[in-house]
Amino acid sequence: MNKLLPGILAMAIIVVASNILVQFPIGQWLTWGAFTYPLAFLVSDLVNRFYGVAAARRVVLFGFGAGLICSVIGTQIQGEFGPLVTLRVAIGSGLAFLIGQLLDIVIFDRLRQAAWWRAPFLSTLLGSTADTAIFFTLAFSAMFVWIEPANDVSWATASVSLLGFGPQVPFWVSLGVADWCVKVLVDVLALMPFRLAIAKYANRLV
Repeated sequence: MNKLLPGILAMAIIVVASNILVQFPIGQWLTWGAFTYPLAFLVSDLVNRFYGVAAARRVVLFGFGAGLICSVIGTQIQGEFGPLVTLRVAIGSGLAFLIGQLLDIVIFDRLRQAAWWRAPFLSTLLGSTADTAIFFTLAFSAMFVWIEPANDVSWATASVSLLGFGPQVPFWVSLGVADWCVKVLVDVLALMPFRLAIAKYANRLV
C-alpha cells in the first residue's frame, strides 16, 4: 500500500480539485475543472505502467470514493439554482469516472508492449471519450429525465448551434464536445510527463 500512496493522494487531489473547479466557468462551454480532471488518467496510467492493473484499479477506487464524498457534500450546498450537485450529476459523474478509468486500465494493459506512447494515448483517448459521453448524457440528456423528474434541465436541452457555429444540437452536447476536446488536448500534453516519469523512475522500482 505504501508504494501506491503517492498515486492515491494524487488521484484524490485531482478529483477533489476538479469537483471544486467545475463550479468556475470559462466562457460559455467550459469550466476550470475540465483542465484538471483529465490528469486523473495520467495518474492511473503511471500506476498501471509501474505496478500493474490491480494497483491501478485500487487507485481508481480511492478516486471514486473521493468523488463520491464530494458529490454527497455538493448535494448539501445550495447554489443560486439549487444544490450544487444534483442526483443526475452525481450518478453521471460517478459512473463516468468509474467506467472511463476502468476502460483506460484495460486498454493500457493490452497495449503495454507497444510503442511507449500508444498505451497512454489510446487508453486515455478511449477512456475519456466514454467518460464524457456517459457523464453528459446521464446528467443532462432529456432521455434520462426520469432519474430526477424534479430537476429542470431545460437549459441543457435547449437547441443551440454546436459550439456557437455548428449545426443545431442540445446545449449539453456543446458542453460535452468542448469538454472532450480539452481531454484530448491534455491527453497529448500528458505524454511528456508520462515519458519523463518512465525515464526517471522505472529503473528505481523494486
